[in-house]
Amino acid sequence: MSLELQVVNSDLYQITMAYAYWKSGKVNDLAVFDLFFRTNPFQGEFTIFAGLEECLKFLENFNYSDSDIEYLRQALPGNIEPEFFAYLKDLTCKDVKVSAIEEGSVVFPRVPLLRVEGPLIIAQLLETTLLTLVNFASLMATNAARYRMVAGKSVSLLEFGLRRAQGPDGGLSASKYAYIGGFDGTSNVLAGKMFNIPVRGTHAHSFVTSFSTLEDINSVILRHAETQKPCDLLELATEWRNRVSAIIDISPEEASDGELAALISYALAFPSGFLALVDTYDVKRSGLLNFCAVALALNDCGYRAVGIRIDSGDLAYLSVLARDTFEQVGKAFNLPWFLKLTIVASNDINEETILSLNEQGHKIDCFGIGTHLVTCQRQPALGCVYKLVEINGQPRIKLSQDVGKVTIPGHKEAYRLFGADGHALIDLLQRSSEPAPVVGQKVLCRHPFQESKRAYVIPSKVEHLCKVYWKDGHVTTPPKPLSEVRERVQSSLKTLRQDIKRNLNPTPYKVAVSDDLYNFIHDLWLQNAPIGELS
Repeated sequence: MSLELQVVNSDLYQITMAYAYWKSGKVNDLAVFDLFFRTNPFQGEFTIFAGLEECLKFLENFNYSDSDIEYLRQALPGNIEPEFFAYLKDLTCKDVKVSAIEEGSVVFPRVPLLRVEGPLIIAQLLETTLLTLVNFASLMATNAARYRMVAGKSVSLLEFGLRRAQGPDGGLSASKYAYIGGFDGTSNVLAGKMFNIPVRGTHAHSFVTSFSTLEDINSVILRHAETQKPCDLLELATEWRNRVSAIIDISPEEASDGELAALISYALAFPSGFLALVDTYDVKRSGLLNFCAVALALNDCGYRAVGIRIDSGDLAYLSVLARDTFEQVGKAFNLPWFLKLTIVASNDINEETILSLNEQGHKIDCFGIGTHLVTCQRQPALGCVYKLVEINGQPRIKLSQDVGKVTIPGHKEAYRLFGADGHALIDLLQRSSEPAPVVGQKVLCRHPFQESKRAYVIPSKVEHLCKVYWKDGHVTTPPKPLSEVRERVQSSLKTLRQDIKRNLNPTPYKVAVSDDLYNFIHDLWLQNAPIGELS
């Protein structure tokens, strides 16, 4: 499976517009399109830009195959001139130039993530696919980054969402961009293979319930990790269960023998990676006792268990209970490492769940998160748009009664201005003909549509946000490896003040235009807006 998309993976209207442009003699028209979004997702005030690497792969592989052309001959309405299909067959992206913000950067509304320059027809044909590749990737990376922030640095995050994702392609993308956003691993084996993401996982409840009694264990012998001496894991675990029950005051008769059989069998299969699900029957009266018994038996055989996973119930209470149990057992048998066994929690976890668990003082070391992460259940779409801002050197503006949908016209550059404390102050859009802002020199920053909202900024640092990534038919700035994009997310987030990143009522980050661009927008607005007549 690949994330690469074919050129016919597009909306029909891209093709019909291309034919209408071609028919109108616009083959040599040159256009500039901006790809941007209007509102940050998840009721937050920041977004993480992702998907650039896949966009570049798409540009590299853009062409209409013979089968594509044959299908379009049948699919397009009306009598399409045959010469148009010959034109499509020869199309590549060699005359297109794409500038973009670095993948993994924190970004904000109205600032172009991609600027596409080139022949009008091909630039238009790229629209749907570029939006497809950026929209979900950026939404997923942002969602993951938000989970990382609320979980804190000391807690691991695992993506467990493949079975709940929107198809295998959606699952694969979710795994990749969750990792970029700050997750530590995935259960998705294909994502591990393709992107070198650490894969993690244990067993399901079905594994436990497939065992009924201790007689269900097929083999009980495990060779010692160092001496290779045979160890009877069943005998050792049974003895340890009796000893541990006295420490934690739980009767071994209450614990499930079927669960013990399952955990012994799993430990025999993975003695060095024993992480067991303990909530199949009862965490307190069965799961923890059986786990401790098997973990101590493994210790006698020269292995150290990893920990437990809890998938239901009161996660805060059960995690505290589990940590207290491990501390009791570890101290009773002088095993310091037992006190630090890993506690993994899953069970339909979202941002609010983690915030609540933090308030309750949980003892969870790792969260396994699936549905709410990979489906972006809180907001299922980012809403990036792709708008024409210039054609043949002439600016274009889209007007609307909804001011939020009015576009910012013309070929523009974007800059991030930083304050003396190192935090980003404002993103500034300028006409490309304007000189770049200079450190230490006062800049007038204006709201693009509200005349009274303006401020002077004296930047301590100026970052030019856009780089050329594609020109003359090849990648000019190679995309960074996944690990570096992942690091970029965290370093970029550090440049924002905490009040902008907070979960509740975050402070909006300012995006402004230069005084020159402000006047340019409003002059063009007046030129294009129809004049009403009262009667």
